[in-house]
Amino acid sequence: MSQPEFRNIAIIAHVDHGKTTLVDAMLWQSGIFRANERVAERVMDSGDLERERGITILAKNTSVRFEGVKINIVDTPGHADFGGEVERTLQMVDGVLLLVDAAEGPLPQTRFVLSKALRLGLPPIVVLNKIDRPDARPAKVLDEIYDLFIDLDATDAQLDFPVFCTDARKGLCRRGLEGELSDLRPLLEEILTAIPPAPGSATEPLQLLVTNLDYSDYLGRLAVGRIVNGTLVANSTVGIAREDGLGSAKVGVVYSHEGLKRVEVDEAPAGDIVALAGLEEVAIGDSLLDLDDPRPLPRIAVDEPTMAMVFSANTSPFGGRNGSYVTARQIRARLEKEALYNVAIRLEILANDAFKVMGRGELQLAILIETIRREGYELSVSKPEIVTRTIDGAKHEPMEIVQVDCPEEFVGVVTQKLGGRKGKMSEMHNPGHGRVRLAFRIPSRGLIGFRSEFLTDTRGTGILNHLFDGWAEWQGPIPGRATGALVADRAGRATTYALYHLEPRGTLFIGPGTEVYEGMIVGESTRDADLDVNVTREKKLTNMRAAGADDALRLAPPRQLTLDLALEWIDADELVEVTPSAIRVRKRVLAGNQRSNKRKGAGAA
Repeated sequence: MSQPEFRNIAIIAHVDHGKTTLVDAMLWQSGIFRANERVAERVMDSGDLERERGITILAKNTSVRFEGVKINIVDTPGHADFGGEVERTLQMVDGVLLLVDAAEGPLPQTRFVLSKALRLGLPPIVVLNKIDRPDARPAKVLDEIYDLFIDLDATDAQLDFPVFCTDARKGLCRRGLEGELSDLRPLLEEILTAIPPAPGSATEPLQLLVTNLDYSDYLGRLAVGRIVNGTLVANSTVGIAREDGLGSAKVGVVYSHEGLKRVEVDEAPAGDIVALAGLEEVAIGDSLLDLDDPRPLPRIAVDEPTMAMVFSANTSPFGGRNGSYVTARQIRARLEKEALYNVAIRLEILANDAFKVMGRGELQLAILIETIRREGYELSVSKPEIVTRTIDGAKHEPMEIVQVDCPEEFVGVVTQKLGGRKGKMSEMHNPGHGRVRLAFRIPSRGLIGFRSEFLTDTRGTGILNHLFDGWAEWQGPIPGRATGALVADRAGRATTYALYHLEPRGTLFIGPGTEVYEGMIVGESTRDADLDVNVTREKKLTNMRAAGADDALRLAPPRQLTLDLALEWIDADELVEVTPSAIRVRKRVLAGNQRSNKRKGAGAA
């Protein structure tokens, strides 16, 4: 029996350029689903957070069969903060499908994922998606893609890429820039032609690189990886090459991917991407080997983290009210589990039962916090801070390339704000249709807390993307938050009367009836000093009537702090209190007479 043919391909792109939608169309047109089967849009985005935010967070595997060939497809994240997922995914594939929005063109994450693919020597197929947009400009975007390839030192063979235009939402495509749109058959045919068959021999000694971990309630930990050589047999004993040496373990069930389902198989040949049960001690980067002839594979290397937060147990007076996991021991166990599954996360144990979690950016860490919050954990989180390193005796910090797309009238305010955060403009492009594209190089810490300010300044019309751009010497001080906080000075319930009289002092975060404690932040002050306030004050009752005494007090709606906004807003002496049912902000030191804060105001209201 001849060895089956495989094509292993990853779909890479900037966030929101249509990767998952294209995978949907490929699954439909390959006959994976029945004609009357009800399937959700973006079927690969299976997590609640992925569906809510409309982004892919975890790389996922699927497969289609076309003309007798099994095409394993990996849908990768498009956001820069989840670059660790992209890097390890590319170790499993032999080619990439580069998706670019036909109107927006290549954006920062396009550069990042493409550079990783070209460095590994993977042949690309370029797909210009959203060709149906009224502002689509495929010819110019294709020129920008060629410029990007040249800038990234692509080889002549990589530059000779095939080009397709698609409308992924409708499942239509065409070869080249001109012509009629039809189904995805030309694209699937090109995958068989342009992407080389999976190398490796089923008769060679076993080699499998573990690039992902999953979990099943019934089978426990699942190791996901591609068989480079050999044949993997269920219920067999294999060698494991770990960081600390060579060991052995017994493989339990072996699964192959058929569409969206995992199908149990007795054995899997070289070239296939499989999931294995029974290996409880395996980690990402380990190799499964033939015990008689072990040949370890190179371990996965990913870029270092650039952002850190300190996690600790929730010590507020409301701690433990509605969380199932509230102790530092439980939080530590959960974070250690995350560090095992996510190669882009680093964990450092600090004193006083605190844990420093390092990752790629604010979004990645916010997703982690939101995930464990929904699992029933309570914790406190500090302000995000950058990770520095010493190079040649000098302190260096991470830098970012920031690309801004905004209407012309907001160019001045955006330039001014980024300039104040040590940003230096490197490019300005005005296509002439009312929007301008700007590029800046800025320290990573200059972006902390900037996104919400940017959206306010551009009235929600601006688009901000950023990408890690190496290390540079410390750029000097950057101004922090210019406003202070309104801090509750006693426990109780907020009253309409008290909040009404506090509205001129700042923007409130809470409404009437909200329970508060001393040290809880209830609003943002209009001044640069913190202000201790009494939000529980009630109107004194008298037997005298006055004009207007019975008028209803009307309050402006409070500003609702989401987790992302809270992490952006807090300062170094403040924490975000995260529980399954609420997000609060508080001072590190709750007692007002013990706080020594340069911002603290002289009086109280």
